[in-house]
Amino acid sequence: MLSDPAPDAPVIVSDEPGSFPRGVFLDRHPALIRRMLDAFPYPPEQRDALAALLRESTGGVIAPLAADAPGRERWDAWGLPEHVGRSWLQAPFLWAESFFYRRLLDAVGWFGPGPWQGVDPFRPFKLADLDTTEADEERAALDRLATRPVDEQAAALLHGSLWGNRADLGFRMGAGQPADGRTGSPVIVDDSDALWRLLPAGAPSTVYLVADNAGRELVPDLLLADHLLRHGRAARVVLHVKPHPYYVSDATTADVLDALRHLTASTAHRAAHAAGTRLWTALGDGVLEVRAHPFSCAPLPYADMPDDLRADFSRATVTLLKGDLNYRRLVGDRLWPATTPFAARTAYFPGPVAALRTLKSQVIVGLDARTEHALDASAPDCAWRTAGTHAVIQVRP
Repeated sequence: MLSDPAPDAPVIVSDEPGSFPRGVFLDRHPALIRRMLDAFPYPPEQRDALAALLRESTGGVIAPLAADAPGRERWDAWGLPEHVGRSWLQAPFLWAESFFYRRLLDAVGWFGPGPWQGVDPFRPFKLADLDTTEADEERAALDRLATRPVDEQAAALLHGSLWGNRADLGFRMGAGQPADGRTGSPVIVDDSDALWRLLPAGAPSTVYLVADNAGRELVPDLLLADHLLRHGRAARVVLHVKPHPYYVSDATTADVLDALRHLTASTAHRAAHAAGTRLWTALGDGVLEVRAHPFSCAPLPYADMPDDLRADFSRATVTLLKGDLNYRRLVGDRLWPATTPFAARTAYFPGPVAALRTLKSQVIVGLDARTEHALDASAPDCAWRTAGTHAVIQVRP
């Protein structure tokens, strides 16, 4: 039973004027749909369905899924009946945002039947992220990193995974980077030493890595997995991805394969090519395994995970959860006091757990009071919580 130090912490919703969640619904979602309409020649049926979803989600109430919609029973179990007829902006932000993406897939015909079945509406954006100057520079950085001591490589790759598509910064960050909000470091909690203690070299460890985004954010996750396997900090890595497109850039199995092809195609960059080849082989040998559980697209916290997923995570030496959405689901998408202990919020999790997260939403736990005060003083609008400028590596052994 999870012991909440602040059981009455408010659930984050989207109806507060000027708030980050409200901006997601009223600004980000309309911009996303405009990008999708530019990226695909959707026929009138899909275009009309997207327009209807936008009208409903920005100023209407939540409508049910069709009676024959794929996964309808699952969504009913995830709380859909209690939210039908409720304003989108007054429903819990995590729940409503997740349901928006489920409805978006219906609108474009992802679930079919029909010619648009299985066509990822976000794929052009994911692929474009790998075809950039920055992506090429990051592959070149691997060649330079390969000349450094192994421990320095480990620290750099961990920070590369932490920062996602700011991985170029991660490759410049080595051991000893100050992790103190009062000194201006962007890493405001750094439990990386505790993480490495859980993964001693030579131990037959099994690392579970719950991925976040595709493209340039997935590549450093895969490079970290390669390092763990290559240097004996893990005997096996299990990569959890989404079973279908979700939250624009969330990684699916297809995105894993695209990222590996991006690495193996890097013939001009020996380290990237070698890492991609090793990972490709590891997949074939079962040393690296990809899994996609339906609960990965649930609108609920991990505290509500089903028994089979709980049993799966319990087999891990440590589970690494990547990114902001996984963090919200790990600790609960509520306005916790920032000093709420991370260990208390994750006590329910079946085994050691670590969060590698760049801050892009309001929720945060595990800060000391002085760090919180310094951050609030530096940004009275609390933009440090949402701007992606700060990060945490938090571990509960």
